[in-house]
Amino acid sequence: MSHALGDTATFDRFARFYDWFTPEADAEEFREALSFADREVGRVLDVGGGTGRGAAALGVRERIVADAAAGMTRQARRNGFEAVRADAAALPFVAESADAVLIVDALHHFGDPGEAVREAARVLRPGGVLVIREIDPTALLGRLTEFGEHRLGFDSTFFAPEELGRSVADAGLDAKFRTGGFEYTVVGRA
Repeated sequence: MSHALGDTATFDRFARFYDWFTPEADAEEFREALSFADREVGRVLDVGGGTGRGAAALGVRERIVADAAAGMTRQARRNGFEAVRADAAALPFVAESADAVLIVDALHHFGDPGEAVREAARVLRPGGVLVIREIDPTALLGRLTEFGEHRLGFDSTFFAPEELGRSVADAGLDAKFRTGGFEYTVVGRA
């Protein structure tokens, strides 16, 4: 798997308690990001979705969580989501099979983030959107988060908004981003 192995193992161990310590995803932020789609969004893949925190913020017909940590996919199923254990850099979905792909606070944990972005673009239907929510390492709180994650043993790699925007554009998507403090969102439309 191209996920950072230590990160996957850590999330696997703490999956049962993950929802206790993480805030709910910002539903309004996701609705705004999904509005960039040129199609109705009925099928969403939440890649690196853990327990389904990102998918939970959306009121769409079909929400599938894909995560490398077996414990996270088990917890996502307990939370009522369809969930598959999958490497973000080799998604087990056919091309053009999703209306939207979410990657929420997870890309920095992937072993090959560039390939994960390309895979997300591959599974998007024309007019669909990739929504990536990340922590900005150029902001003070972002730098502190990065430092803290490394101290906890995570193998995290954070990206500045412009850098991630270029990666999304390089995957063939029309990329836009907006910052909001130490977190930002990049949206790429297929």
